[in-house]
Amino acid sequence: MAEPVASEADDGPRAPDGSPLPDRTLPTFERDVRRMFTHIARGYEWFDHVASLGNDLLWRPRALWELDRFRRAGPVARALDIGCGTGELARLVTHHYGAARVVGADFTRAMLENAASESATRSEREHLGYVRATALKLPFADGSFDLVTNAFVARNLSDLRTAFREVHRVLRPGGVFLTLEITEPSSPFVNRLFHAYFDRVVPWLGSAVGSEGPYRYLPRSLKTLPDPGSFLALLSECGFPRVSARPQSSGIVTTFLAEAGEDSVTRSR
Repeated sequence: MAEPVASEADDGPRAPDGSPLPDRTLPTFERDVRRMFTHIARGYEWFDHVASLGNDLLWRPRALWELDRFRRAGPVARALDIGCGTGELARLVTHHYGAARVVGADFTRAMLENAASESATRSEREHLGYVRATALKLPFADGSFDLVTNAFVARNLSDLRTAFREVHRVLRPGGVFLTLEITEPSSPFVNRLFHAYFDRVVPWLGSAVGSEGPYRYLPRSLKTLPDPGSFLALLSECGFPRVSARPQSSGIVTTFLAEAGEDSVTRSR
């Protein structure tokens, strides 16, 4: 397979079809991820539904169901969805917690424009707003939220520890953090089937719509994510004493849940 080539226009790594192909080893990784999501913003939801064989339409609602089982009693008045993309999870959270004020945050302008457009004519628009921000430095005061969520964001972050500490900072004590992420299935048989599709078919589908780079990056990004046990350990180190991992679809995705503690170190800037 051909190696990524640099574009003269922006010096960012690109696949042979010209689409962005972020490289985690480069200092421009975060910028290149933003360019990648700008490139795929227009057809992002449609492609995800197709590439996941429709399963992503089930994964997010199931994650919120697991959240309800994990979360202790108490109202959700304010919620934050990090890396909200086109707003799918943020909209679900708004409906799931009807009295809550929900903020969707993303560092890609094109994604936020799509999210705002999608929400403009929906019933949740009065309870849902969007802001441009990075997960590594959230523009919110300490203890601002009862709930922080994200879906398929962790593998795109350059520094998970910094991101988790920022989430802990903006959560109130006892608030909950939900992360839904692609993971390695534990069954060898399911794992082989998963990688045959994820590593080969999904990039091929991406190349068919002029986005070979982003969907070659997708399976590569999974290899950089900690395994579920290490993921939970990192959350604990970042101030979340109560954590849980709930696999879905034979472990193809996992809902990670964490309750914020009172650790003053993680609440300091």
